[in-house]
Amino acid sequence: MTSLSALPRTDERRHFHAADRIGAEVSALRADVVRTREAFDAMAHQWQGLEWQADGAVLFQGSGWARAIFDFEAARGNAGFDPVVVTLSDGQRLVAVLPLERIRTRARTVLAPLGHAFSQYSDVLVGAGLEPRDVIARLLRTAIKAAPCDAVSFLKVRGDSLLAKGMPDNHLVTGTEQGAPYVALSAFADYAAYFQTIKSKTRKNMRNARNRLERDGAVTHHIAESAEETLDVIERTLSGRANRLKDQGLTSRAFRDTAFTSFCTAMAARADLPVLAMSLRHKDEPIAEQWGFIHKQRYYAFVASRDFSNSDESPGKLHLGEVIHACAERGLAGADLMVPVMPYKLTWATEVVTVRDYALPVTPRGMLVLHIWDKTMRPLFKQTVLRMPKGLRSLMMKLAGRGL
Repeated sequence: MTSLSALPRTDERRHFHAADRIGAEVSALRADVVRTREAFDAMAHQWQGLEWQADGAVLFQGSGWARAIFDFEAARGNAGFDPVVVTLSDGQRLVAVLPLERIRTRARTVLAPLGHAFSQYSDVLVGAGLEPRDVIARLLRTAIKAAPCDAVSFLKVRGDSLLAKGMPDNHLVTGTEQGAPYVALSAFADYAAYFQTIKSKTRKNMRNARNRLERDGAVTHHIAESAEETLDVIERTLSGRANRLKDQGLTSRAFRDTAFTSFCTAMAARADLPVLAMSLRHKDEPIAEQWGFIHKQRYYAFVASRDFSNSDESPGKLHLGEVIHACAERGLAGADLMVPVMPYKLTWATEVVTVRDYALPVTPRGMLVLHIWDKTMRPLFKQTVLRMPKGLRSLMMKLAGRGL
């Protein structure tokens, strides 16, 4: 016989009934899977509507980003591109979207965010009033049924995202915890009020650095006003960043893909993914440049480079101040400086959001590879490689990017 103490209290029973009702509502939603460009085009307008009304929606799960990925994969003739965009609707409107793609390697088959090689965050779009955990579970079940896989991989999940809050119980945390610096401009009346929050000594040091540069020539900030100017900034930052990685014996998921340059240069003229491209110039020559996307009143810093011959004057730090000023002048709510945490970003950031990598095993093979490679060998391999001389490090990083 069940004791009275084992029965849920009145407030607990209300909670259980509410959870049951929400679960039933999610079960009643219609699930669909978009696998083709034609199907995407048919629902893109609804997707855009959802992302604009959904709290916390980020660029990389938006319809503009998805369209850019579809365009890019078609342009390079990627026959292996396997989109798996899962949606939920209530009969009249779209209420949830999880944009994924299936990736096959020698070791396993994985579902990952659409455009995973170039995306900076993994997340899900969920309309207001729905429980993220129930919605995400339904979306994942639908995705795995439509596109069988060994595991689902979510890299760079923000701690404040719906995906983090609704992650299934069987998730694994892989990789190393990171941080994404953010500038919350909406918390200040204007740029001047925000700037006063920077340490006075830091402001003085930056002012002195700028004065030293100006004694040798004019220092100006330029914002690209045309597609041609934007393209020039994109090409220079990509070249500068690639050379810097090579010099350090490092690489990245994006730069390992030889088509990354083509993907980025195609952004210069896109209307659905507005780009803000900026240059800090000394004697009319760029010494620090950056470009990124504007989405839902936020700036997402995507690629930056600087002239390391001027490192003593911290051109990257000086330029970031100009970037944030430009965002404030445009009335943007914030600037997402994204992973990784770096000292020059922390100078300007008002907060740092925790970012983690998550994975969900689906098959025994998936579980095995996740535990052996993602959770154990890969972090150890990365730490070991980073301690190597840069020539050997470059070779090992290339090998690490193949096959898994």
